[in-house]
Amino acid sequence: MKKLFLISFLSSVTFLLFSQTVEIEDLQRQQQAIQEDIRNTNKLYLDVKKQTTTILERINLINKQISSRKELISVQRREIEALRKEEERLETEIERLNKELNQKKDNYADAIKGMFNQKLKQNKLLFILSGKTFGESLRRMQYLREYSKWQRSQADEIKKQNAEIVLKKDALILAKAEKEKALVSLQDEQKKLQGEEKIRQTEISQTRGQEQKLRQSLQQKQRQADQLNSQIEKLIAEEVSRQEREEEARRLAKAKKQSKKPSSDTKIPESKETPAKAESADTKKGASPVIDPGASKMSIETFNLSKNFAANKGKLPMPVTGASSIVGNFGTKRHSEWNVTTNSNGIDIQAEKGADIRSVFDGEVSKVFSFPGSNTCVIVRHGDYYTFYANIYDLFVKQGDKVKAGQSLGRIFKDPDTGISTMHFQLWQKTSKINPAPWLNRG
Repeated sequence: MKKLFLISFLSSVTFLLFSQTVEIEDLQRQQQAIQEDIRNTNKLYLDVKKQTTTILERINLINKQISSRKELISVQRREIEALRKEEERLETEIERLNKELNQKKDNYADAIKGMFNQKLKQNKLLFILSGKTFGESLRRMQYLREYSKWQRSQADEIKKQNAEIVLKKDALILAKAEKEKALVSLQDEQKKLQGEEKIRQTEISQTRGQEQKLRQSLQQKQRQADQLNSQIEKLIAEEVSRQEREEEARRLAKAKKQSKKPSSDTKIPESKETPAKAESADTKKGASPVIDPGASKMSIETFNLSKNFAANKGKLPMPVTGASSIVGNFGTKRHSEWNVTTNSNGIDIQAEKGADIRSVFDGEVSKVFSFPGSNTCVIVRHGDYYTFYANIYDLFVKQGDKVKAGQSLGRIFKDPDTGISTMHFQLWQKTSKINPAPWLNRG
């Protein structure tokens, strides 16, 4: 019983020291990832701030910083709420345990008092021997043995309950401390947000008189993006069509080869059956359909690659090395400052100067081409998935190369006028475009 109590006690201590609720741990992980993103964005903003011709990029970065800060504050509020609920749960649990402990103590005290009243403690032997028969004496001895065992178990239960209450109280102290820490952090982030919003207003005020020029710049970039998107869609559609034709050709070749192969079990019938009857018999024999393993339009290699790629959603590495920040999101965006709406089939990632653009997963370089405003572009095929990388200036691969996850495809281009290095990244499943941001591990 003592060993069991010790094991239970140590398990409770381990729980207290090394675990919190899953929700709180998850929220804290989210905060760490967002804080890392904020640090990267701030670093890039400070680099860009040195340039005098990068007002749009600076506003993009400060907008990204504000968005990330708001997301962080939202997560912190959820953590504080989760800690408050944990605090309430522990207080309720401590109250329940105290009630149970008091009840056990009362029961134990009553049992001891009853034993003294019956003078069992001093006269156990007399109690046993005073049985009218030998059988009754044996039963009395068994009763005393069970009674003593019950007393010991009650004493152990009281000790265990006391230890559990101590642990719960310690956990409550920790939860309160965590909540206070989270509240201080929240206030700090709210002050930073206010400061960033002031910086944003300052940056926007510097654009007064340049609205028309900036609007035209955004519209020109959108036209280039639309042209690039048309080219990407065309190339991926051609690649998907080519893959399907090749798969179909392999399937037909395999089916043809199997149909020509003679069956070793076929015997010439000695029966004098008429041809019509023989044909009927053959038809009956062949009634069960034969499943052709080559009938699938997807090869084994393709299936495995696609399956593995899909299973890694949220775990793929960023397609660029070093500190980076997503400064352009997937989908439609309204630029209220310039009264312009833009649309993107992927995401824009700003990186450090000299960073490498890298493949996010194992695959094959499907296409390499150049495009005005996007420098060298690469499409990598991962089974049924395709990833697109733009703004490479120093290419390390060629069409047909097999690449590994994290392998460099080339070096990112640095704009000579602004000194900024930004790449464009897209994700496709066959001919369907997908928002790549949720697929990347930004922690």
